[in-house]
Amino acid sequence: MRVDLDPLRRRVLQGGAAAGALALARVPAFAQAGSPLYSSTRQALVIGNARYASSPLDNPVNDAKAIAGELKATGFNVVLQLDAGREVLLKAIDEYVARLTSGKAIGLFYFAGHGAQLAWRNYLIPVDAVINSQNDIAPQSVELNALLQGLAKAANPMNMVILDACRDNPFGAGTPLEQKGLSQFDAPPGSLLAYATSPGNVASDGGGANGLYTESLLQELKNPGAKIEDVFKRVRLAVRRRSNGQQIPWESTSLEEDFYFRPPKILQKLSETEAEKRFEEELAIWERIKATTDPAPLEDYLGRHPSGVFSEIAQLRLDRVLAQRGEKKIVVAYAPDNPFSRGTGSLDIRFRVGDRFGYRELDLDTGIQKRTYAVRVTEVTDTEVIFNDGLFSTDLLSNPRKQSNGDVQTQSQYYIPEYSVGKKWTTRYKLVKPDGRAHYGAYEFKVIGRETVSVPAGKFNAFHVEGNGWGEESRAQLKLAYWVTPEIGRFIARNYQRTDRSGKTTNSDRTELVSYPRR
Repeated sequence: MRVDLDPLRRRVLQGGAAAGALALARVPAFAQAGSPLYSSTRQALVIGNARYASSPLDNPVNDAKAIAGELKATGFNVVLQLDAGREVLLKAIDEYVARLTSGKAIGLFYFAGHGAQLAWRNYLIPVDAVINSQNDIAPQSVELNALLQGLAKAANPMNMVILDACRDNPFGAGTPLEQKGLSQFDAPPGSLLAYATSPGNVASDGGGANGLYTESLLQELKNPGAKIEDVFKRVRLAVRRRSNGQQIPWESTSLEEDFYFRPPKILQKLSETEAEKRFEEELAIWERIKATTDPAPLEDYLGRHPSGVFSEIAQLRLDRVLAQRGEKKIVVAYAPDNPFSRGTGSLDIRFRVGDRFGYRELDLDTGIQKRTYAVRVTEVTDTEVIFNDGLFSTDLLSNPRKQSNGDVQTQSQYYIPEYSVGKKWTTRYKLVKPDGRAHYGAYEFKVIGRETVSVPAGKFNAFHVEGNGWGEESRAQLKLAYWVTPEIGRFIARNYQRTDRSGKTTNSDRTELVSYPRR
């Protein structure tokens, strides 16, 4: 979803409450006049490879046929190839790219079969490949980059690449691979790249008619009114639970607009009253389940609200609950030498009593230091971190709860458990003053890059996050940028700007980490 500051500013100036619909509802971007997604045709290439001479598979042909049928039902023109050799596969990809180029169509490429990685590059294995050593992989397979480069040249409005190609070593014990599964790869602009399991791990071929991943995907594609990100989030949850954490699908996205396989019948923005009511309903659900030790209500919430205003913190809670029940979740096998990805990072939230974080606060415009301060952990509960003997508190991700001025904020998700470039999320919150007055606010966040940041505490390879939002109390436009690194549970740098309804900047601060506890 593109964050358009001009409409946001107009809504803020017209009234903070009216702006309240921002984080909860908006007319899907593809339904707006002039959007290329509104009128584009849909083209798909679906491949199912099963009849390998070595390590044949049971389900890819069934998977491909089923996906092709479902895509046709959602308006795609589909070309289906089964048990394709290398030349057939290369030709099919060339023709697919040509269709996207000439028609400027929305594209979807699906591959079920064997895949492998070598030197950080991903390869789709044709059924006629004869692999006796790693040197045979590149000349006898089809590199994923060949497809992605073609899609870049096609200059069509949107692409989806779905790879159910992470089965175990397709070449047998005689040809060991450097790494299992596929390598992490950042999605090119305007695209979504989806793997059946996390990079560096393998997927199940399934015990039924379809593979575990595709079976779940087929079910979610039938769901009317679901945005593409929500489809894959639900698939990830379903596969994780059915595999007891041993297979967790993974996506990288650079999409800027909403897309629906089956658009809702009515596309309209919520009114102020409707948006507030919906938030209060979601908040009531979250307040009931936020401390639960039962995975069921968390799964139900994530199924109903996969991109909800508490979905990221609900995912963290589910992780902790399942870990307590013995789940040993696989993780993304990220390597810093990978030239095709800036990686995925999970925050270290192992706060301990006595941990001390020092900061300095600067004027963002002049760079003049305004003050220094430190926060010290004095208590850690299962859901909260308490600082400075109760002066203020956060959740486990450092999202504010009780503030030093007495304000109490409903749980929010400025900071999230896992970061990757291109990831987007929203949050909405209610701030309750000591006198009981309540005000609403909201942000849209996006991880825009990973970069080296120098602060007094040192030099860090950090994810750069930007957020744009509003605050109801003074009808303010808010801009928040921060840098976070996986090994430290709190931000290492943060820029905050607040502009009132007249356009005057009332806050413009930069906060930098000076010291932190060394593990």
